[in-house]
Amino acid sequence: MSSTAEPAHLNNNQRDTLLRIFQHPAGHNIEWQAVLSLLEAVGSVEERHDGKYLVHIGTEAEVLTRPTHKDVDVQKIVDLRRMLTGAGYRAVAEELEAEGKEA
Repeated sequence: MSSTAEPAHLNNNQRDTLLRIFQHPAGHNIEWQAVLSLLEAVGSVEERHDGKYLVHIGTEAEVLTRPTHKDVDVQKIVDLRRMLTGAGYRAVAEELEAEGKEA
């Protein structure tokens, strides 16, 4: 199975954030800064003049708003899952989870 996503360029914190985004049920303590770091590693992030972020991952583009608290909400996790899945990162998360279970 070939994926366009490459996990080698992700650091340990970014890999952990990726795994937590795909966990079921969705976690309630995924920090915005960790998500931002992951998004910058897998795509491009541009902070706009209105304080929102234009994120491109693969062919997906979305405008995200910084949460009022340090953690992202469940709806944002759902949106991130969709974007990351479209770019092939669900398979990466599954591979990382399988590797973690083998260790």
